[in-house]
Amino acid sequence: MLKRRIVIGSLFAASLSAAWPAQAQDWKAKYPTLVFASGTNENASGMTERLAPFMDYLSQRLGVKVVHRIANDYTAVIEGQRAGNIHIAYHGPSSYARAILTGVKIEPFVIDVYKDGTKGYYGVFIVKKDSSYQSIQDLKGKNLGLVDPNSTSGDTVPRFALNKMSIDPDKFFNKIVYTGTHENAVIALQQGTVDVAANWWNSAEESNLRRMDNKKMAKYDDFRIIFKSDLIAGSPHTYLSNLPVELKAAITQAFLDCAKDAPDIFKRASSGGQPWERVTHDAFLPAVELIKFTDELRKKRS
Repeated sequence: MLKRRIVIGSLFAASLSAAWPAQAQDWKAKYPTLVFASGTNENASGMTERLAPFMDYLSQRLGVKVVHRIANDYTAVIEGQRAGNIHIAYHGPSSYARAILTGVKIEPFVIDVYKDGTKGYYGVFIVKKDSSYQSIQDLKGKNLGLVDPNSTSGDTVPRFALNKMSIDPDKFFNKIVYTGTHENAVIALQQGTVDVAANWWNSAEESNLRRMDNKKMAKYDDFRIIFKSDLIAGSPHTYLSNLPVELKAAITQAFLDCAKDAPDIFKRASSGGQPWERVTHDAFLPAVELIKFTDELRKKRS
């Protein structure tokens, strides 16, 4: 009896072992190409150049072609995932929350971790250093630069902060200008199109301003922060919930291994600086609350 059990157990293990490769081949046949999409964190040419080696890395690790698409805005990323045309996507917390609240079936799997070890960033209002503005209250009747209606640090958090100050931005400011990217918001401020701009900031060493300084697009010391929000949960990478379990596991592991196995590629691809870490939906519940707040504001204005 014991010998028979051993034989049966061996046969079961062998059949299970044989099934895993078959399952992997099944998803590779169904998904010969995976689409990775990014929102509007930076200008398109810079993003394409920065992420090209990472697409090659993912293709090699997964054994299928991974192509990169840059969406015009976060809404396009959301709708692409809703339609099933985008398999993997990089979201801001706000666009992720918007996707969830509108029924898009996606899951966050890794989160950016910044150089100081935090898994988030701050929304800030910045002005030119040589301006007279010391607080938001000094900017009544001036022009405000926001980024994208689905950007957390570029729209949701600024509006939430202004509401706490009992400020209705549509009445308080002369004009609200949506600039499209965080970089464009700084450029609009630099050129005088707006008098104050919303942006993301993690520390003096890590922010959109610092990156633009490093790329010679703007001088960090030409600007001042006049408001900083509470810490916001960082940006997640997501995949479609209905992808095969084996594929989701392979994608997650490729991200987790990147800093160790391909450090130069990771350095260019990461928005944080530290290795990506696993994350679940619970980390973004505050972002969901921010989106609900924004929706209530829009209902009041309509």
